Amino acid sequence: MMLIEVIFFGCFVTCVYANGVADVVLSCSLVEEGVGMGGMGGGSLFTRTPATLVLRDVAVAPDESFESLTPFVPPSIPDPDAILLEAKVSSPEIPDADVLLHADCNEQEVMCEISRYSPHGSQDSSDSAYFMVSLNLEGVEFSTALILRTLTVERDQSTLIQNKLGLPLSQSGTLLTEVLFLVFSHIKSVSAPLRGDVLLNCGFKQQEIPLAQEVGIEWRLQHRGKGRKVLEMKTRLDDAEGSTVVHEERKGSSMDAAQVKSEGDASVTLTKLKVFDEGTYICTVSLGPFHAQQVIQLRINQPPHVLLSEEKLVLKASSPQTLSCHCNKYYPLDAQMEWSSLSPTDTEPTVLPNQGSLSSHRQHGDGTYSLSSQLTVPSSVSPGTKIICSVSHVALDTPLSVSLVVESPEPDSYWWVLGFLIITVLFFYQVMR
Repeated sequence: MMLIEVIFFGCFVTCVYANGVADVVLSCSLVEEGVGMGGMGGGSLFTRTPATLVLRDVAVAPDESFESLTPFVPPSIPDPDAILLEAKVSSPEIPDADVLLHADCNEQEVMCEISRYSPHGSQDSSDSAYFMVSLNLEGVEFSTALILRTLTVERDQSTLIQNKLGLPLSQSGTLLTEVLFLVFSHIKSVSAPLRGDVLLNCGFKQQEIPLAQEVGIEWRLQHRGKGRKVLEMKTRLDDAEGSTVVHEERKGSSMDAAQVKSEGDASVTLTKLKVFDEGTYICTVSLGPFHAQQVIQLRINQPPHVLLSEEKLVLKASSPQTLSCHCNKYYPLDAQMEWSSLSPTDTEPTVLPNQGSLSSHRQHGDGTYSLSSQLTVPSSVSPGTKIICSVSHVALDTPLSVSLVVESPEPDSYWWVLGFLIITVLFFYQVMR
């Protein structure tokens, strides 16, 4: 197998391509809880120590060119101060991990945090430890939480101990680990329409040798400082009959127990969405002594309905007229309204400098909002001019506009009647002669 080395300056992700897999090297932080400083409130602080994570045997797409990848070479002289974790991820496989290959070189920030982890009921061991790794990629729907366990290293007189963690290093100076369990999501945020449905994605994997047969899944919603349980499921992965127990706290929420057992799919479906369904959803999967989470933001969007107060506008020579634009039943709150005009001689609308008066936002019982704007149309405006009200809102791909065309003033009815009478008199005069 031939390796072609290509050096990327300023890139933190390096890889080696071989037999359809790659080794991805990530720049991470070891996050530890410390003791608060005197005079600063005495609370807990989190310290961050630079660390490196090597993910071995990441599956690579068939069309990936190995010429664009850089081989990872362990340090020639092991450094007991360096924190370098090495994990084989082919079993269980991290879904979509190939997005990490060129992330930093594509100016996408990789968020990698490592912290010590204590499984429920575990006993401390001087030669092994557990770690939780959180991986996120900026601008990409990729989020994964891994639970790693250090592998046993046979000690001899030459074995080095990592100074900060107190764990034995391999001959190449790395902390050898294995992936026991992972929880992932293909989405980090999602928007859904009011009264619509949404699927919040969450999944889990464990080693080929099962760690446990019973799994617990809990979905919670956190919004504006308040939290509530949405759905909870406990089931057995060995497909035992009658083993599934579901507690539905939010009406219209559901999980597929068959998919949980066969695919490790812990996704939840929410139907008939309301405004108060918006917020941060936390998917927690517990498997034996391990548990990990994924966080998904749900945003509710409802586009506005826009209409004008008049279907037509006829000029009056005596006084200006008021035209109202109503923007109704939208969510979230932020909406912008703009008036413009297009005269018969113009090719592009002109934004009117005097935008008219805006009403205060009105909130309805379903949580949606309404807003109105009034525009004074002067009597000097040219007939045939189009008056346009445009509304911009996050639920709209492009601004929504409604318009009408200003019509010429109708002839004064007095002069019309007088003219009719004169014509009538003249007609009868000619007949009677």
